[in-house]
Amino acid sequence: MKEKRYVSSLLLPGMNFNDELLRWYYQNKRELPWRNTTDAYIIWLSEIILQQTRVDQGLPYFFRFVEKYPDVTSFAAASEDEILKLWQGLGYYSRGRNMLKTARQVQQLYDGKFPQSYTELLKLKGIGPYTAAAIASFSANEARAVVDGNVYRVLARYFGIDEPINSTEGKKIFQATADELLNIEQPAIHNQAIMEFGATLCTPKNPACGICPVRTGCRAFISNAVKVLPVKLKKGKVRDRFFNYFLFTDGHTVLLNKRNEKDIWANMYDLPLIETLSLLSQKELVALPIVTQFFGTNINILEFSQVKIHLLTHQRLHVRLIRLQNKPVKLSEQWFYIPVEDLKRLAIPKILFIFLKNIFNL
Repeated sequence: MKEKRYVSSLLLPGMNFNDELLRWYYQNKRELPWRNTTDAYIIWLSEIILQQTRVDQGLPYFFRFVEKYPDVTSFAAASEDEILKLWQGLGYYSRGRNMLKTARQVQQLYDGKFPQSYTELLKLKGIGPYTAAAIASFSANEARAVVDGNVYRVLARYFGIDEPINSTEGKKIFQATADELLNIEQPAIHNQAIMEFGATLCTPKNPACGICPVRTGCRAFISNAVKVLPVKLKKGKVRDRFFNYFLFTDGHTVLLNKRNEKDIWANMYDLPLIETLSLLSQKELVALPIVTQFFGTNINILEFSQVKIHLLTHQRLHVRLIRLQNKPVKLSEQWFYIPVEDLKRLAIPKILFIFLKNIFNL
């Protein structure tokens, strides 16, 4: 059995990590809007939007959500289509759908007042230990240690922890280390500081070790192991998928598809789609029985686009657009026509929306 590791046994003599961390934070922190509030709703918005998203990418989305939905009551009253449209381009669309469920839970169970306690937060849809700890500490100064990707990296390097961060044992070790390290008198500031430290100084690539205020106590720096920590178990194999989108428009209306709940981009909108097992030539594609069933045998193709690659967590999509001159001979149950101008209000996957934006000047 692997021996448990604690902060007290890992800190090098003469180094007060927490003092140096806070000193660095006060001098170098970024001015971010969610740091100037204790409103749990606003903090929740920022935390969910920034999951797996860089701050510079997520900031415009944060401002758009706050402007349109200034409180949880207005958010809960939104439709799923409205939330997904506002979310368009951020990826991981289940986050947006779960946010709506969370807002409606808060509206129903807490009369529109977002809970602040870690225990109550964990009861909400889409809120796990990390997000609950962040909201509880930032809104109510509850002594909960936050462990996100940035914190994993800082702890792994500073304390020389080589247990994989995405293993069951690794998660326990890092959480225990973060809990013991936590400044219980200033948990909110401590959590913000260590997250900021990882995001801007102790970065995944090319960390600024030369100006790091705690490098003399950093085991990775001392042992030249910065590039190998943290350790992460390899992910499963990426699945390749081949999407052939068929576009038909008369200039005023366009044929769309409503996606189901059982695949990526659940409940969003795209074009009629024929998925194939490999990348086919134009001749091979139009000869498929499923293609002739919907589009006939005499297909007049105006455009057969180059393939664009779209990366998801465990999938690599090969996306192609086939623009038709002739109208489909048969429609699937999920296909329908809408005015072209209505494309702007629908939640459409970003990779496809880029195609449509260029064609229709949206």
